[in-house]
Amino acid sequence: MQISREWATPLTIGSFILMACTGILMFFHADMGLNKEVHEWLGWAMVIGVATHVTANFTVFKRYLNKPAALGIVGVFVVILVASFFIKEDEGEGGGHPARRASQAVIHAQLVSIAPLAKQTPEELLANLQKAGFKAESTSQTLDSITGPEEHDQFKALDVIFH
Repeated sequence: MQISREWATPLTIGSFILMACTGILMFFHADMGLNKEVHEWLGWAMVIGVATHVTANFTVFKRYLNKPAALGIVGVFVVILVASFFIKEDEGEGGGHPARRASQAVIHAQLVSIAPLAKQTPEELLANLQKAGFKAESTSQTLDSITGPEEHDQFKALDVIFH
């Protein structure tokens, strides 16, 4: 099957524009609405676009990768990717990103301790979580005992709390 450059290249360019813009917004914590979801799900369009673009232009790509500089640049990114699987963020004493440490402290705290931060009574907090569908039973529960281990659920609960 012949892959057409007429659609492979525009798919790559369009998805790159989307990924670059939403990625930059997320990096600077300026994303809003569905930016993050669009970035995650339509990232697959970029994967497909790049794969078809490479396939459609395979001869040219082979020529590029025969040059030491091009091979070195690609190699650096491959090494960074592999290292990212094995090097963990230091989350010990004072390690890790401060925003992550703060959110983790709240997630592991009891509702009675979180309530003053959210300018609510513990009972209001409990009721709001229950209304949002969380199985919260007591203000002495920790947020993660209510949400479980999934970050998505934890951050959904934080969104309910700090609406």
